[in-house]
Amino acid sequence: MPIRATKRGEERTPLDGRHDVLICGASFAGLAIARELAGSGADVMIVDRYEIGERQTSACGIPTEWLRQLGLMDCERQRFDELVMHTPHGDARYRLPWTFSTFDYREICQLLWHDCDARFETAKVNGRAGAAGGNGEISIDSDRGTISAPLVVDALGWRRVLASGDGVQPPDAPLSRGLEVHPGGSGEDLEIWIDRRYVPAGYGWSFPARDELRIGVGSFDPRFHVKDTTVLLTEDLGKEPNEYQGNWIPHKLRRATEGGVFFAGDSAGHCLPLSAEGIRTALYFGIALGRELRGVHEGRQSREQAAVNYAGFHDSHEWKFRWLLRVQKLIPRIPPRLLGPAIRLMGTKRFVDWSFRHYLNIAPPRFAGSADDQEGPGHQQADPDQALRAERDLVQAEQA
Repeated sequence: MPIRATKRGEERTPLDGRHDVLICGASFAGLAIARELAGSGADVMIVDRYEIGERQTSACGIPTEWLRQLGLMDCERQRFDELVMHTPHGDARYRLPWTFSTFDYREICQLLWHDCDARFETAKVNGRAGAAGGNGEISIDSDRGTISAPLVVDALGWRRVLASGDGVQPPDAPLSRGLEVHPGGSGEDLEIWIDRRYVPAGYGWSFPARDELRIGVGSFDPRFHVKDTTVLLTEDLGKEPNEYQGNWIPHKLRRATEGGVFFAGDSAGHCLPLSAEGIRTALYFGIALGRELRGVHEGRQSREQAAVNYAGFHDSHEWKFRWLLRVQKLIPRIPPRLLGPAIRLMGTKRFVDWSFRHYLNIAPPRFAGSADDQEGPGHQQADPDQALRAERDLVQAEQA
């Protein structure tokens, strides 16, 4: 189980002061934002109740090209070019048009952090400390004191801590739930189970990561408890469940800005419905937000304009999330006897190539830049505004 790392005893000094940028949350979205601000000269503070890389809450898989574009290949554990789909009435093996990698959570966080020049402190964020001041400063209350900045980001997760009256609580909120175990072992296949024996609405998975298997069950219905069926799937695979980890997973976009605060990652609903993939989207929207905040610090735009730009970018993806949510709602309605044939029918090369390429382009790896247009990991592209404009144009073209 993760251990809360907030400083204690003599190390627990008061935390206060003013910064240029305050990022609450030190996982994928928060680190991606800070990484984009590296070299800008901004005084960036990141706070989280856990140490960087301390608290893994997912199977930690991502399209390989995202790791490559961000210079994070050292954290890769295993790579796959096929996906095996299991149903009670037959299986199918999909040959993917791109590869997918599992990775080490602590290592990827440390690699991202290495390319930041921010300050980090462990502290639990309780919420906002009153309204924004006349100078635009936003104050945040933590268990170590009050800190403030004109640019504040909530990347704390699904609870959306810095929202005003917009918090969500399961099981009534638009959240899925997942639980996973990490038994030792190895495997060659990336596997998914769509089987109501394990979950009425959702899926089970096994993601090999070199010397361990990440086995879990995710339910689209937050009222369905997944522990017993996670144990069942694990035992069906001949393994003993251990190292339980789980979380609530948003499956609907939420407001990107509110009350002067920017939201990214799970706090903004940046987790894809149907697949529950949230790492790639956290990095994607985090990079976009980091570029906007960099523009503010460098005097190229106001905070208000950055909010408009970021909200527009966020909202332009809503139709993609909406379509995935429709499919998420449809699958549990398909009679089990038809599910196997349907899965096999969708396994044709033409359909797999078409569907998975569209899926990848929801948050394309090219947005992170490439070795040709970056000096190295963590360095800003030559023209970040152009990169954002290009992605906005692409989204608008797809909508047309």
